[in-house]
Amino acid sequence: MEMRQQLKMTQQLVMTPQLQQAIKLLQMTRIELQELVSQELEENPLLEETPEAVETQEGVSLVEVVEAELPDEAATNDDSFKEVEAGEETLRDWDSYLDGYNYTSGEQSGDEDEKLSFENLLTRKGTLYDHLNWQLQMGNYSDEEMSAGEAVIGNIDDDGYFCSTVGEVAVASGVTEQLAEAMLLQVQEFDPSGVAARNLQECLLIQARNMGMAGSIVESILLRHLNELQTHNYKQIARSLKVDIDQVLIGVRIISGLDPRPGRFYSSDEVQYISPDIFVQKVGDDYVVMLNEEGLPNLRLSPFYLDAKAGGNMDAKAEEYVGDKMRAAQWLIKSIQQRQRTIFRVAKSIIKFQREFLERGVVGLRPLVLRDVAEDIGMHESTISRVTTNKYMQTPQGLFELKYFFKSGLSNSDGDSVSSESVKNRIREIIEKEDSAKPLSDKKIAAMLSDTTANIARRTVTKYREMMRIGSSSERRRHF
Repeated sequence: MEMRQQLKMTQQLVMTPQLQQAIKLLQMTRIELQELVSQELEENPLLEETPEAVETQEGVSLVEVVEAELPDEAATNDDSFKEVEAGEETLRDWDSYLDGYNYTSGEQSGDEDEKLSFENLLTRKGTLYDHLNWQLQMGNYSDEEMSAGEAVIGNIDDDGYFCSTVGEVAVASGVTEQLAEAMLLQVQEFDPSGVAARNLQECLLIQARNMGMAGSIVESILLRHLNELQTHNYKQIARSLKVDIDQVLIGVRIISGLDPRPGRFYSSDEVQYISPDIFVQKVGDDYVVMLNEEGLPNLRLSPFYLDAKAGGNMDAKAEEYVGDKMRAAQWLIKSIQQRQRTIFRVAKSIIKFQREFLERGVVGLRPLVLRDVAEDIGMHESTISRVTTNKYMQTPQGLFELKYFFKSGLSNSDGDSVSSESVKNRIREIIEKEDSAKPLSDKKIAAMLSDTTANIARRTVTKYREMMRIGSSSERRRHF
């Protein structure tokens, strides 16, 4: 054995930082991309947003108009710029002022009816804690009772349940456990009905008793037959309570109208709206794909630093810094442009394969895999997977994630292939139209599908039904 040097040529894929950034940008959502661009604009001085050319009718820029209207320093010191006493002629129409006031940094567009009202901009939704605390403050309680009541309210979760113990409330508020228990029962009388309950049974019992059903069959079912109620074993409840089953069904109907989550009305969770990355519109007989560029700034290299670098007035250290930042900015701009082009090509390919879906809806959704799109546009499957992750498309049929269009295939009675999503939709339609007193079994649904939609087994129907969170036939059965 001996040590020696030798040359060897090999090929390998090297993940450079630039390539890693491009891959990272490709799988980012719109919000994540906007945050990244904002951060780069702050950190990289050579990167700046392209100003939009806004001109008036006379061809003068908006900036020049604003500067011309601003008073200079001499004008602000003039006596004519002093505040005028408020008279009838100088009073503002505050209703018009508030309706037309713009709180956004950009210019609003659209009709007046589309603008947000002034109340929507300033008000916030009241929380469950605020609502309960307001009721506590309205009561005539001692300092110790107030302290215990605030501790109870502070330990109520978003669903309205008391998530602590009476002992912990007593220690936290410095009162006896008897007083803490009394204040818990007092808070349970507050609105909304059923709040501050320690479990589901207590929550439903509070609501039933507030409706004047203490001692009724509803209270008896909730106290002793909650398990049978969950399994729909109404005959067992009737035998145990020694009443007619019709009375049990009436009680069950009342219980089904109670709210198991009394605090959800005051939930602080706000609706998160999805902004589509792609718009698909039908123009004539063709479908046109358009990228959503709103919110993505147009980036460019700073002319100031480019001129300074070209002039040669920098020292070696400054020139090296500017060069590094210039290359980073150029690659970011190139990566964003490449990202948009890739999304556009993938969207066009999906539309080509799923044209029937755009025309007919879910029933026209055909089987599609990542490999089909990858071969169509000449890219790797991993690239298609990154592009379709957390990207949304607005179509004439609604808003869908790009992953939605990739479904496995099943064979129908004619030997053609149908997507699994269309089969799920058919199962949902069959269950919605069934007789609730005699729900269909999975075997019966499979037989109905084999005649019209697809040849699938009973276990496949069960799998799809559970994926859609639909109960079994026994759970779907209704007695009233």
